[in-house]
Amino acid sequence: MPEPYRLTDSPWFWAFLFALVSLAGIGLIAPKFDVRQRQIEGRFLGRQQAAEERARRVAGLPPIDLAEQAQDREAVAPGRIVPLWTLATLAALAAGGSGWMLRRELLAKNPA
Repeated sequence: MPEPYRLTDSPWFWAFLFALVSLAGIGLIAPKFDVRQRQIEGRFLGRQQAAEERARRVAGLPPIDLAEQAQDREAVAPGRIVPLWTLATLAALAAGGSGWMLRRELLAKNPA
């Protein structure tokens, strides 16, 4: 006698569940993500400008005062370098794909 099919035996069920939980997690962190990402990207841009200035000095070019050259981050790059929608889109595609495969598996195991 064959063992009854359990939903939790399917890897597609777990992929679907984890993708949905990741979407919920992205929704929960979204407000804090923008603030934190703005800080991280600001530090990155600052380090990049400092490295360029060091390279100028090593090359023997006259130094540039970075404080005078500073611009508002939001004016230069109003969006994020790494936006959250890319991760949310990937999680949604994973949820959709694994949900579709789970449905196919369930229909194959339990023909009506």
